[in-house]
Amino acid sequence: GIGEYISLAISLETPYLPLLVTDSVRALEVVKHIRPNLFILDYHLPSMNGVELYDQLHLTEGLETIPAIIMSASLPQEQLENEIKQRHLVTLPNPHDLDDLHQTIEQVFASALL
Repeated sequence: GIGEYISLAISLETPYLPLLVTDSVRALEVVKHIRPNLFILDYHLPSMNGVELYDQLHLTEGLETIPAIIMSASLPQEQLENEIKQRHLVTLPNPHDLDDLHQTIEQVFASALL
């Protein structure tokens, strides 16, 4: 699937070590044991969307400032745009473009350092 593809691309083309978690409930469990530097969230997830998962992750102690990228080839427009702007999320509409993915990851990390 796309998650495996993106995880492999990140591990091969960047210095970062991705951890693929394919469901939001599992993600909330994993972050109890591992502190990530970045969340890359698909908007379309089982049980809650990527923005809802972002909100839940940011309620977790120690994860309040972790940046996130929301991606999906089909993002719902108007309401989602408002939710994303309020949360200062970065969007990646075409996760298949590896150059865009790599550039977006680097931009998020550069912004986080400011």
